[in-house]
Amino acid sequence: MWLRPNRALSRRGLRRLIVVLAALALTTAGLGAWQGNVFAPLFALIESCAMAVALRQAWRAGDRSERIILDESSLEVRSLPGRRCARFQSYWVRVRLAHGNGHDRLLLGSHGRELEIGAFLAEEERAELSRKLKVLLAQVRGQPCR
Repeated sequence: MWLRPNRALSRRGLRRLIVVLAALALTTAGLGAWQGNVFAPLFALIESCAMAVALRQAWRAGDRSERIILDESSLEVRSLPGRRCARFQSYWVRVRLAHGNGHDRLLLGSHGRELEIGAFLAEEERAELSRKLKVLLAQVRGQPCR
């Protein structure tokens, strides 16, 4: 299973948005300079660069993903783009939704270790993922689904 956050914009859409916002800011600054505010274009340029950097960082945060691999002996969670990898024995791993910090956290736990997964997903998506993982783990263990 691949877990990825939803993205509202493609890379091309992000570029277009940045260009349009920068053009609007520089146009407004040009009008301000025409009326006597000679520093307006400089501030608009600085603001446009800061806005582009912030939007790019926010867009790059959408690159986060987690890959869940389940087989008869183990459940493995790999976080991308980092190198974090956690492995649990599939028979012992427990899936639970914990309430806290204003939202539900989806936790995998086994032998005193817990790992939060899907933090970037919406509440409903985490609840659905929890149900799906419980069903898949029950199938791997050969147990009836409850």
